[in-house]
Amino acid sequence: MSTLPPWRSAILSFALLLGMHDASSAQGVLRIGMTASDIPLTTGQADNGGEGIRFVGQTIYDALIAWDLTHSDKPADLIPGLATNWTVDPVDRNRWTFNIRPGVKFHDGSDFTADAAVWNLDKLLRPDAPQYDPRQSAQGKVRIPAVASYRAIDPMTLEIVTKAPDATLPYQLVYIAMSSPAQWEKVGRSWDAFAKQPSGTGPWKLTLFAPRERAEMVPNDSYWDASRVPKLDKMVLVPLPDANARVAALRSGQIDWIEAPSPDAVASLRKAGFTIATNSYPHNWTWHLSRIAGSPWNDIRVRKAVNLAVDREGLKELLGGLAVPATGFLPPDDRWFGNPSFQVRYDPGAARKLLAEAGYGPGRPLRTKIAISASGSGQMQPLPMNEFIQQNLAEVGVQIDYEVVEWNTLINIWRAGAKADISRGVTGINYSYSLQDPYSALIRHLKCDLTAPVGSNWGYYCDPAMDKMFDDVRNTFDPIQQAKVLMKIHEKFVDDALFVMVVHDVNPRAMNPSVKGFVQAQSWNQSLSPVYISAPER
Repeated sequence: MSTLPPWRSAILSFALLLGMHDASSAQGVLRIGMTASDIPLTTGQADNGGEGIRFVGQTIYDALIAWDLTHSDKPADLIPGLATNWTVDPVDRNRWTFNIRPGVKFHDGSDFTADAAVWNLDKLLRPDAPQYDPRQSAQGKVRIPAVASYRAIDPMTLEIVTKAPDATLPYQLVYIAMSSPAQWEKVGRSWDAFAKQPSGTGPWKLTLFAPRERAEMVPNDSYWDASRVPKLDKMVLVPLPDANARVAALRSGQIDWIEAPSPDAVASLRKAGFTIATNSYPHNWTWHLSRIAGSPWNDIRVRKAVNLAVDREGLKELLGGLAVPATGFLPPDDRWFGNPSFQVRYDPGAARKLLAEAGYGPGRPLRTKIAISASGSGQMQPLPMNEFIQQNLAEVGVQIDYEVVEWNTLINIWRAGAKADISRGVTGINYSYSLQDPYSALIRHLKCDLTAPVGSNWGYYCDPAMDKMFDDVRNTFDPIQQAKVLMKIHEKFVDDALFVMVVHDVNPRAMNPSVKGFVQAQSWNQSLSPVYISAPER
């Protein structure tokens, strides 16, 4: 009696759910195979990292501020969303005013107003509010550390006051999805009930929610931005965390689009006529290092040695060329890269020398444990990649053990911080980061006061000199002057080897050639509105 491997079992289960591919029934229906193992949280603040935001958070919902995802030739920038514009008070730079877009309605027909925005901020920030949701707060609170208070001045005007002047506030608010207060009341003030019948203002409406199986969405035909009304009849999201399962589903016609195809399948997929879409985007793939007492990473010689021991060109070859070797925390061509003095490169001889200076050698190898996931948004191909790094480090006398967990569990470890029991004694966490803006790219990872539970400084790093530069960024509202500070910050990131800096992703996704209209933005987020399925040739 034979036993099916897990990925084949996943394919058979999916076939039973949706039926075998029939071209005549697939017109206008896009079926996406995600790397996540479950449907992301549908209540507003999606989990499962950037993939959850991309496929649920920014389809069903909108934020006050949005990303411009209409271009593939330049990094995405901020544009108005549910707020038509925003200004900071020139006298009191803690005080921001947002003008609410008129005429916007939630999917249930209720109006979006400044009061609805306040209600949504309360659901994340006020534990005593009836609508407070710990699950959404865990996803959203760390995104908006600048917010001190907020109020509706009138139905169409929102005021937000920050704890200190902070020019990065608009970048923080782009992640805060707005859910319908009226729908929450209608379903009995239950977020569990709301998850099955969510209501946002976004271009897509959820029509079916089957945890760990699939979610289905249809266009919001009355969406406030006519240019972003989806062209498809329906979109289906399917969790397929195994790369082989995703590729097999695409080949068999059960899926039209997959995230992160297995690198060794890319050439054969291209040969078979499938489209492989790639683009540079603000992403890195790192080990985030613990700096608590007793961590081996408190020694800069160890941090530099491990960065010198990683064969990034070899790793790129392993990935079928679908990576950019890191020379810093930011991509080599990033506008804030600066001119670091430490060269991130492959030099195992120099790595052994630094480790010897730090007291490690053949008779006393460095041994430590890193938390990694088996898949996940932005994580690329974490198992083979980490195995490759493990071999690299073994060659210079560093023995790495891995704590392998599911992606959402890794996110929970990251949010809890290196001191938490859930971190299981690891001294590092393999995590991919969005580099789209000053706060998300740099500040949130290392600022002294952004450790758990208020922020994502997982390793408890704290350096007054770095904090001073972070404060300078937040107090500098002129983009040119702000960029100069950001370059100095990145130089310190690299020169102090604050992370193990490995590669940058090129955001590969594979799709059936019938999928048309997709514009791959230089962003973790993508617009699915222009996508359509072409009719088969007759």
